[in-house]
Amino acid sequence: MSPDAVLAGLYATLQQRKLADPKQSYVASLYGKGLDAILKKIGEEAGETLIAAKNLPLSGGRPEEQAALVHELADLWFHTLVLLAAYDLPLSVLTDELARRTGHSGLEEKAARPKT
Repeated sequence: MSPDAVLAGLYATLQQRKLADPKQSYVASLYGKGLDAILKKIGEEAGETLIAAKNLPLSGGRPEEQAALVHELADLWFHTLVLLAAYDLPLSVLTDELARRTGHSGLEEKAARPKT
């Protein structure tokens, strides 16, 4: 299955879970608990991703260390997609933004942002 198909299928499932019974669906239970629960979960997954990355040497590490990082990254991506779906923002807004940034210097992009 292509990466696009995986993300599109997952996003469609996340949208469908809005109608599911929170007692039968983890995602439906997150939606039922509200935005704070979704944001808390993203924060937890971000922290777990940082720890897994810190435990993995840049030289590649052992397969189980690599697997731990991939697992946590998948959890983080999953929960950020839950957030995207919670706001009914289509997956294309994310992919369009990433495409917009392609070929642009990150340093130039950052410098062009309004100063706060």
